Amino acid sequence: MPSISALYAALLGLFAAVLTVRVILNRVKTGIQAADGGNARLGQAIRAHANFAEQVPLALLLIVLAELAGTPGGIVHALGAALVVARLANAWGLSRSLGPTMPRQAGAGLTVLVVAAASLLLLYRLLAAH
Repeated sequence: MPSISALYAALLGLFAAVLTVRVILNRVKTGIQAADGGNARLGQAIRAHANFAEQVPLALLLIVLAELAGTPGGIVHALGAALVVARLANAWGLSRSLGPTMPRQAGAGLTVLVVAAASLLLLYRLLAAH
């Protein structure tokens, strides 16, 4: 069991639930059941949820695989924590504006770094094993 990455999966799962509830509450409040109906607040909630759903699965999968391949625990914690911070920043930035914001850009950049670092670690661990 990849227990370190499982911790981050659980935290990110709870965050995904919060983002989903935000969309639901906005839909109930506005009465808009499909798309965003031109409502900026609903559009922001939808985009924050969608961006999370687009980015987190691959990043988390790579972290889990890196842990299973023997990456030291401290590095797995660093990757997991960075991913959580990145997604919080990105969602917060998306909640403030649909345009570019510093938190959104920082969160997006940090997510790309986590994906790249986890990918490189995984490749290193796999090549070192052979």
